[in-house]
Amino acid sequence: MDFPELAARTRRFSRGAPRAVAVADDGSRVVFLRSAGPEDPADALWLLDVATGEERLVADPATLLGADVDVDALSPGERALRERLRLSASGIGSYALDAAGRVAVFALAGRLFRADLVHGDVVEVATVGPVLDPRPDPTGQRLAYVTDAAEGVRRGQLRVVEHDGTDTLLAGEDSGVTWGLAEHIAAEEFDRFRGYWWAPDGRSVLAARVDESRLDRWHLHDPADPASPPTTVAYPRAGGPNAEVSLHLLDLDDGWVDVHWDRETYPYLTAVHWADGGPLITVLRRSQQHGLVLAVDPRTGETQVHAELADPRWVEPIPGTPAHLPDGRVLVGGELAHDGYDARCLFADGTLLTPPSLYVRRVVGRLPGGTGPADLLVEASDGEPSERHLFRVRTTIGGGVDARRITTDPGWHTAAVGGDVLVVGSASLDHPGTRWTVWQGEREVGVLRSLAATPPYSPLPLLERVTDRRLPTAVLYPDNYVTGRRLPVLLDVYGGPGHQEVLAARSAWLERQWWADAGFAVVTVDNRGTPGVAPSFEKAIHRRVADVVLLDQVDALTALAGKHPDLDLGRVAVRGWSFGGWLAGLAVLRHPELFRCGIVGAPVTDWALYDTAYTERYLGLPDDGTDIYAHHSLVELAGEPVADPESARPLLLVHGLVDDNVVAAHTLRLSAALLATGRPHSVLPLTGATHMAAGGTAERLLRLELDFVRRHL
Repeated sequence: MDFPELAARTRRFSRGAPRAVAVADDGSRVVFLRSAGPEDPADALWLLDVATGEERLVADPATLLGADVDVDALSPGERALRERLRLSASGIGSYALDAAGRVAVFALAGRLFRADLVHGDVVEVATVGPVLDPRPDPTGQRLAYVTDAAEGVRRGQLRVVEHDGTDTLLAGEDSGVTWGLAEHIAAEEFDRFRGYWWAPDGRSVLAARVDESRLDRWHLHDPADPASPPTTVAYPRAGGPNAEVSLHLLDLDDGWVDVHWDRETYPYLTAVHWADGGPLITVLRRSQQHGLVLAVDPRTGETQVHAELADPRWVEPIPGTPAHLPDGRVLVGGELAHDGYDARCLFADGTLLTPPSLYVRRVVGRLPGGTGPADLLVEASDGEPSERHLFRVRTTIGGGVDARRITTDPGWHTAAVGGDVLVVGSASLDHPGTRWTVWQGEREVGVLRSLAATPPYSPLPLLERVTDRRLPTAVLYPDNYVTGRRLPVLLDVYGGPGHQEVLAARSAWLERQWWADAGFAVVTVDNRGTPGVAPSFEKAIHRRVADVVLLDQVDALTALAGKHPDLDLGRVAVRGWSFGGWLAGLAVLRHPELFRCGIVGAPVTDWALYDTAYTERYLGLPDDGTDIYAHHSLVELAGEPVADPESARPLLLVHGLVDDNVVAAHTLRLSAALLATGRPHSVLPLTGATHMAAGGTAERLLRLELDFVRRHL
């Protein structure tokens, strides 16, 4: 079996590997999802007993649903949520635990299930309709869920099920208003995937009310299925209205308190945390250049400012913040940009907790601090952006700045923590996949078994920093490469904010090794605008994304050719997807003298047709800079007259026809502009495919892409 087919069947070698790892607060058990093998798409719920080190299957989708129900069946709301999460697994997509980690709840084929993790019982809980985002209250006595649309049931009703099975409506209304769900912008651009939060005592719920009535309605349809009606979505396009989001404290005894903040000035609700003390929320202005961390009084709904977040470019909050520390101080993520510092740090009531050398990526949780207060467990990079490590950060008042690295091996590390149990997930260039190791204090309890297939390659990319900007790059050669043989170059790009490609993890290079073995030198560059280096590196793209990103890609490629003389810059192709698709198209249209052809996958070709928060963060509002939007538009660029037909390079445009993130209109409009000016291109529409091109579609495209590149190089 060749690599594309093997990658398609194994979901890029992730099926059978543990994911969604969590630890009970007392450290008694580790909970995770895993399918039964390398080609089994349906994830089941598992746990590892820390005392014995033994794994136990808790809930198997096929057993719970029976032979007559498709474990791949998803309600429209669950499908949309998984799209926002970029989750292509079937079976149990996610689960939620009570505070003690004794109860887990999850949705499966729109039905609600409750698992007793202590005794092993799993029961179905009756509901009024299809279930979205079910969560137990912290005491494990009640469950809450949100309804998806079905016959006789409105989408967006927030409901609570009591321990005796009584199902009560907590909040819900008509006219395009939902309760308890994250709006598109929150999930797609701020990584807030939920819309309600239980109080620590389980007696009330903090819920988001979302009114999308002002939004444009877009209609998505797959022409391959002409009998089906189009799907209508409320889309917040750049410069247009956003959903109106408000917060409300709902008491289970019918009490109701509105949360008060200046929603006109700060319309974006980006983070909510409610564990110790009262709720903490983060709100941002539409420009995202100023934000507030607010403490909410759960009795009155009044808010108090705990911290201000400000940046003339944009504010970039740190995941896991804000949060209360055990001593009552509020943990906030921010940036240090004075006295020569250029750092992404953590602060507690204004006091710096992390050294300026660290680039803090996420706050995982708390680690026992011995006799003193608990320390923080943090994911961060320390000088090498291709690696992410775990650090123990001291929170003692007056103790100074103290961050000690926990992980020692090079690689990309993540973690989950509860009580005195730490679960470390480690990816590396030295081994396939992510290895999950369970520690209780200094004792290694065991590992979470992986049933994933072993990839056929062990790629060894050459990672190096180039140019005066010290851009992270990688070069990958064919397995049988002999020095002195000139190779055509494939520039494999993403380049967009919030995402890195140059990682010290083998999974990032498997597909690229397939390309290399097809006879290419594969080059990847993390230009300015990508995370991991420093805030100034990240934010250099503000309002000039196209110029900075493309300059860095071209300069890095030229610098690498100086160090690697076998890179033939007379034969260069570029490929990318999403932001990378836009960048690939930009590269070919602006620099046909360098790029001979390009594969442009699911590109944003007209930024005025993309969403508010992402586009306006980097380009500003359309009304404030129509020239900026035109400068970044592939449609405008493709519409320029072709001075020399011989220099017009071919493009392969690829797009999923039911993409609800970057809609297919982007590619169709680009194709029309290319056609009008006589530029060579082909369009490959993917029927039934979303932005993820899941289900093996992206992998099976590889052979067609390879044929296109070979034909034009």
